[in-house]
Amino acid sequence: MLRDCRDLATSAPSRAALDGYEAAAGLMAGFFADPLAKIDAVLAEHPDFPLAHAFRANLMVSSSEAGAVPEIRKSIAAIQASARANDRDRAYAAAASAWADGDFDLASARYDAIVKAWPRDLMALQFAHQIDFLTGDRDGLAATPAFVLDHWRGAGLPGEGYVHGMLAFGLEENLDYTRAEDSGRRAVAAEPRDAWAIHAVAHVMEMQGRDRDGAQWLTTRSADWAPENMLAYHNWWHLALYHLERNDTAAALELYDRSIRTPGSVVAMEMVDASAMLWRLSLRGIDVGARWQELAECWATQPAGFYSFNDVHALMAFASARRQADAEATLDAMQRATLGGGTNAVATEQVGLKLGCGIAAFVRGDYATAVQLLAPLPPVARRMGGSNAQRDLISLTLVEAALRAGLRDTAARLTRERLAAKPESPFARMLSVRSFGLALAA
Repeated sequence: MLRDCRDLATSAPSRAALDGYEAAAGLMAGFFADPLAKIDAVLAEHPDFPLAHAFRANLMVSSSEAGAVPEIRKSIAAIQASARANDRDRAYAAAASAWADGDFDLASARYDAIVKAWPRDLMALQFAHQIDFLTGDRDGLAATPAFVLDHWRGAGLPGEGYVHGMLAFGLEENLDYTRAEDSGRRAVAAEPRDAWAIHAVAHVMEMQGRDRDGAQWLTTRSADWAPENMLAYHNWWHLALYHLERNDTAAALELYDRSIRTPGSVVAMEMVDASAMLWRLSLRGIDVGARWQELAECWATQPAGFYSFNDVHALMAFASARRQADAEATLDAMQRATLGGGTNAVATEQVGLKLGCGIAAFVRGDYATAVQLLAPLPPVARRMGGSNAQRDLISLTLVEAALRAGLRDTAARLTRERLAAKPESPFARMLSVRSFGLALAA
């Protein structure tokens, strides 16, 4: 039985097959393009390679798209039919199967079990980390990489820098900003092109309101994270957030057109960032023109009701593009999702549906209703998945709705909280001035 670069037994049928798999896994570790094309080429040559099928299933799981479920099931079937499959391969099949069935929590637990059983499997850690992100498991985002590091330190294993990068993001999501930045910078020192670690440090700076530091961090390292990288659009999105903190909406919109949005793309994670950026711009009163229409047209190709985080971002596009039928269909799908089993039913009921209805109310100008729907959400929003920075959209919408509704006390409290979190932010100060003006007008 062939062993990989970290001395793990594999189901590879040949050294060439294993080398191809490790090349694909190396691309994925740094989010370099295109691991799917690479693993498909490996499987074309070596169709009975269960670990390669597991890698493909994991890629499809991490896409968060309902449309990926048939491909996940194909990979699971290939693993189950193979006499070469070992315990690790079968564990991957079980984890991916739980995701395909809509039991995201069970999938997370099964991916975590793979990490615990094979702590030197970088692929296991990376996809467990992605599932923790998709399910909003704040504890797992930090605890799982920390567990792995205990098994890697001093072993001279390739890829240790990537583990530090994942730990950095987990620490940031747990508000441990100093340790997060230290871990992220350590990761980048080891792997200068680690887009996830660079992104983790950017998250720290975003949450601390260090917009100038963050913009410099990303722009001076753009040659590392931007070329041929699947995370590039998201890091450009983070750079646009820094521009928004400085009230430079023109620069944010230019980044949207140049680097964040690829017109016609139906990749869910890319569309999520596009919706989130256009929504933030619209909250500022910026007319984004036909961009909502283009994005809504692409969201319309995606089925709703599988993952509420995606659903609410689709709804932003439908409501803003005045595609009422699509907006209502999405809300109906979300309502039906609450009646089914699985993790998404709970996430949709507790967060997604209320957020979706709040967005719809905001777009039709019913700001008081939007406040009522959104106000309870920030403390529980992580159940929907995503990051602290992404879920900040809820608070941004809430404070804007309160200001437009003339709810003085609510607006004052929300703007005070934001200014306390980001005292150097020109945008936070602007919101505070608006709130003060509202109080004076009373």
